[in-house]
Amino acid sequence: MSIVKSGSAAYKPLGKEGKGSISTETGALSNQPYGFNTRFEDGKGTNPEELIGAAHASCFTMALSFALAEAGYDDGELNTTAKISLDKTGDGYKISKSALFLEASVEGIGEDEFAKIANDAKENCPVSKLLDAEITLEYKL
Repeated sequence: MSIVKSGSAAYKPLGKEGKGSISTETGALSNQPYGFNTRFEDGKGTNPEELIGAAHASCFTMALSFALAEAGYDDGELNTTAKISLDKTGDGYKISKSALFLEASVEGIGEDEFAKIANDAKENCPVSKLLDAEITLEYKL
């Protein structure tokens, strides 16, 4: 049985002059503006890369939290940023990398055990599995 969540986007007119809006079914985003200027310049609004970054950071952080709890750790705090790289290629653009930066405080855990659990979460969170990109992890424990 699948869990299905949705987001939607609208865009008009076509091309660089177009403007769009992005919404989520939960209302977390409701008609949030996006367009050429928010993706490739400093326009006000959002863009697909920052949304993927938020999705990847939250997915990884939750997966790590659950894995740490399963390993017996219940006191801590995790803060993750995902930096998404969008590169021009010969045939357009490609999201080439998601660099995860984690600051963690986990009571009683050793460096080796933390590294193993964190890297497993990086490889196996659902968003990591979805991305066709290099995924790196740097952390400060």
